[in-house]
Amino acid sequence: MATVILVRHGRTTANATGLLAGRAAGVRLDQTGREQAIRAADRLTAVPLAGVVSSPLERCRETAQVILDRQAGSPHAPVEEDLTECDYGQWQGRALSELATEPLWPTVQAQPSAVVFPGGESMAGMQARAVAAIRRHDAAFEAEFGPGAVWVAVSHGDVIKSVLADALGMHLDLFQRINVSPASVSIVHYGAHRPSVYATNTDAGDLSWLANGVASGDAQVGGGAGQKTP
Repeated sequence: MATVILVRHGRTTANATGLLAGRAAGVRLDQTGREQAIRAADRLTAVPLAGVVSSPLERCRETAQVILDRQAGSPHAPVEEDLTECDYGQWQGRALSELATEPLWPTVQAQPSAVVFPGGESMAGMQARAVAAIRRHDAAFEAEFGPGAVWVAVSHGDVIKSVLADALGMHLDLFQRINVSPASVSIVHYGAHRPSVYATNTDAGDLSWLANGVASGDAQVGGGAGQKTP
């Protein structure tokens, strides 16, 4: 299969002030977030991308555009509704410090699979739609560009954490162990036997080894010799 690079959007005004933005319109990158997006995009210039797929929310589309602006050629750039932020319902727009006093908060921390946000969606539903969308686009990119295709999905922290948990074979109740920082890069290859996670939550480092795609096949006992740079 192809290889997906999961990129969280850069920092926003809501992130900086401790608000849960959710799906609210008009939440954009702040100056720090723009700088973070540029750094992520600069790392990705070494990788010819087959496409960039984005959540429809502004902060993700802004981050995706920064990545596209630094890519040669004209990669695909569709918006994918199923990569949008979790619907936090009545929690949206509230301060995280206030939400931490809600009775539901401990369940969010310890048993997210049981969480349904009041007036919103369940965290299990969020994971199911996001994983299905990633796998659907991954198969489509492979069909069009071949198994060496590398593409980017720009989404949100909890969404990316849930995709990584699935790829790692972790129960959703353990996904709070995963950190996904603004504009971080994580890498997953969906192989014939299982997904392989090549990176999580990175904000620096050479990505040129992805230029030729990721070799599929059996896992290397002992860890193997690593990836070859072009």
